[in-house]
Amino acid sequence: MNRNIKLIIAYDGTEFHGWQRQENGRTVQGEIEKALEKMHGHSVNLTGSGRTDSGVHAAGQAANFITGIDSMEAGRFVPALNCLLPHDVRIIEACEVQEDFHSRFCAKSRLYRYQFLCRPLLPYESRYFLRLFRCPSLSLLNAYGRLLSGETDCSIFAGAGDTAVIEGKSLNRYIYRAYFYMEKDTLVFEICANAFLRNMVRSVAGTFLHYEETGTPPEKLREIIASKERSLAGPTLPPHGLFLWRVEF
Repeated sequence: MNRNIKLIIAYDGTEFHGWQRQENGRTVQGEIEKALEKMHGHSVNLTGSGRTDSGVHAAGQAANFITGIDSMEAGRFVPALNCLLPHDVRIIEACEVQEDFHSRFCAKSRLYRYQFLCRPLLPYESRYFLRLFRCPSLSLLNAYGRLLSGETDCSIFAGAGDTAVIEGKSLNRYIYRAYFYMEKDTLVFEICANAFLRNMVRSVAGTFLHYEETGTPPEKLREIIASKERSLAGPTLPPHGLFLWRVEF
């Protein structure tokens, strides 16, 4: 009897070429599928809630797979897989879900978290934080964040290589919230949406910080976003410091 198992996964994305399996390149999906194959004696397809780019981390990626193993409680997949996985990937939770559960299509929202340090980085922090050479205006940044609330045309934040751009699909996304706050000397940016375009979070954060530094009023940034002109977006920030924090179903 086949069972559908959902996993919650954490990983350090530094040494990975992203989530999605590739023929040439180490990926998170590929590492977990290799561990599943060792357990099952045959290949097992793992479906993720979404892709993360090279260098992006996760604290709560979700994925599911179908297993014919019926003699083991779902929770036992946690230690069983962790024994077979490299040090930079860990299964946090495992539970059995309904047969029709799909990690991507059943997900209601994804929450990303970007971490910036407003001071010099210590050596062990360089993988998980971006250095910010100033203390920005939270009020202005959060005024920008409110511009994205609700159904938003995200064309200005879409990379040229995004599948939706190539195939001419809608670039609208429903954004539940996008806000900044301080945790001691760490600036945190959190953005939650039903889905994201490729590099979108990195582009949103880069755009907001770029225009905040120049003191651009929110009304002007609203016009820039509405223009859909990719050339008017700020820089796409590096991936380190960015985490897929949580997926809600």
